[in-house]
Amino acid sequence: MTQDEIIAFVAGLGDVLTLRPASGDGTPPISWGDTFFYVSPDGTVPTRRQPFATIVTKDYPGDAMSRLDRPGVFRLNIAAGRDDFLRHAGHEPRGAAPAGVDPAAADTLFAHPVYGAGGWLAVVDPGPRTDAVVRDLLRAAHRRAGAHHRRRDGRS
Repeated sequence: MTQDEIIAFVAGLGDVLTLRPASGDGTPPISWGDTFFYVSPDGTVPTRRQPFATIVTKDYPGDAMSRLDRPGVFRLNIAAGRDDFLRHAGHEPRGAAPAGVDPAAADTLFAHPVYGAGGWLAVVDPGPRTDAVVRDLLRAAHRRAGAHHRRRDGRS
């Protein structure tokens, strides 16, 4: 999956605000080139809410284990929640990752190197091996974010 394919897939889920920070838009330079997905039926940036998925294109301070400094490499991060995290990572979000997991390996789902304790999963350069599960996880993350949005708005 390319970044554009992921962006198109997520946009097709409905009520998605896709933020793509760039030079001149007031966002911090570290975020330029990355993509952030929110559920936002009115198209405004939600306050006090995290995105339900992100695409990052570079190493961040304290988050270089995926070696995103390699040309053309990106990582898709998904707020999987406890149950999906446990099913796919093989351990509780706050538990230790199994030995041998390489957070720089392409097309391999793993606990996010920094936000795994919060139930986030990640995959570097998703491809054929992770395509179906990535789509399922994105749908589920979108559903959870939508339900959270409706609860906060008082529209159960």
